[in-house]
Amino acid sequence: MKILFLDQSGKPGGAELCLIDIAKPYRDRALVGLFADGPFKTLLQQNQISVEVLTTQSIQVKKSSSFLQGLKSLRQIIPLIIKVVKRAKGYDLIYANTQKALVIGAIASFFARRPLVYHLHDILSKEHFSQTNRRIAINLANYFASLVIANSQASQTAFVQAGGRANITTVVYNGFEPKIYQTCESDVRQLQQELGLIGKFVIGHFSRLAPWKGQHILIDALAKCPQQVTVILVGDALFGEQDYVQQLHRQVTALGLKNRVNFLGFRADVPQLMAACDLVAHTSTFAEPFGRVIVEAMLCGTPVVATKAGGAMELIEPGINGFLVQPGDFQELAQVITTCLHERHKTATMAHNARKIASQHFDVKIINQQISQLLSSKFN
Repeated sequence: MKILFLDQSGKPGGAELCLIDIAKPYRDRALVGLFADGPFKTLLQQNQISVEVLTTQSIQVKKSSSFLQGLKSLRQIIPLIIKVVKRAKGYDLIYANTQKALVIGAIASFFARRPLVYHLHDILSKEHFSQTNRRIAINLANYFASLVIANSQASQTAFVQAGGRANITTVVYNGFEPKIYQTCESDVRQLQQELGLIGKFVIGHFSRLAPWKGQHILIDALAKCPQQVTVILVGDALFGEQDYVQQLHRQVTALGLKNRVNFLGFRADVPQLMAACDLVAHTSTFAEPFGRVIVEAMLCGTPVVATKAGGAMELIEPGINGFLVQPGDFQELAQVITTCLHERHKTATMAHNARKIASQHFDVKIINQQISQLLSSKFN
């Protein structure tokens, strides 16, 4: 089966990392078409996956865009659709990995007469998308997609509640390569020394810096914790969210936490950094579709606390393999942090359980097998 994968981003986010894993088994008979150039293209090439940047013009439609704003992008979209139609005729299947990819892929599938798969990495709710964007996504998926793969039950439920056809949806969680998260103890120790973390209780937060990712909540919680607790923020602003970064710096200064919060920016050594932490915090202010960071922390053997909403509730069983707190409740988060600080044996047991469960349920080999069986049964 020859597959044309489509993705809107030039930057590697969670959906893009997932796409690399999905495309690998098909790399001798697949092409990834991107709607923007950037480091994601390089990552695909490093994994020997054929890739082509299909347009150099950014599609000026955001998750919050109205119908009229969407119409203004038609001049950009039409040449892209024509190009995708031409490419699609050389493949058996179009696989849309993002919402903009769904828009282009749905129209292209009609003209190229090729079936369409939509991989849903989002919760189609009012917190994430405008009503116009939700309606477009649902209608296009309903009319053009033969299969919708949701990355969690939360994403699937939101899709159906918004009007999506339940009979074309199925849930396949993200896959991970467990070996990547097996770190060398001496390397982790050296990293702790380089960052000045020895003798401290370290909380790691791994995501882009954005208001809904909730770094400000973790900083408020830190102010309520004992002095030996420190935070590392791994990630930086994307999509014009630089004002939020400045807000975080002002918050840290106002609370007198400059010596206890480290802004590390984007890093390539995430597994080592996670292993260097005593706790990983996932503090999204509203429902996350899946929560890759949660599983990554589990595979690193690091305890994790996450927001009680969306996909996180499918990954964590409180008291067994992690902690859940109410969205935005920094005082409850501070209590969990303090518990982890004082009850190291209990949290170590939970982290051990988490690593075992994550290795069993989210191994990329199992996930790829599920997707392969779905595609084979549907389109062969």
